[in-house]
Amino acid sequence: MAVKRMDNMGIVVEDLDGAIAFFRALGLNLEGRAMVEGEWAGQVTGLGDQQVEIAMMATPDGHSRLELSRFIRPEIVADHRTAPVNALGYLRIMFAVDDIDETVARLGALGAQLTGDIVQYGESYRLCYVRGHEGLLIGLAQELG
Repeated sequence: MAVKRMDNMGIVVEDLDGAIAFFRALGLNLEGRAMVEGEWAGQVTGLGDQQVEIAMMATPDGHSRLELSRFIRPEIVADHRTAPVNALGYLRIMFAVDDIDETVARLGALGAQLTGDIVQYGESYRLCYVRGHEGLLIGLAQELG
């Protein structure tokens, strides 16, 4: 049995509305919002009785999704958002964009900041990392040519 696809990546946030606005500015589409709660949900996560508000965001091509989650119950127990890029665990999400300079400017208006510089990788890509809403690390890649 092989993996058929990756359905989504999940990110836990404190401010769901702000995260939705940030990822909309990046170009993702809001597919829907819902409350996920109760023992059944906790059986999946191992957290017991939980209440989580989620928003599903989709890339414009419809192939990738990002699930944003705001935990109401139980409370948040750890925060990895300010870890440096060489920390263990999940690093970042990389998005392909058509104009990296315009994207950085648009996200900068929402408080995003470059972690370094926009750099060119050979003749293939322009790349950068930004710390976006709530310090989330986002990679941007503009294919050249």
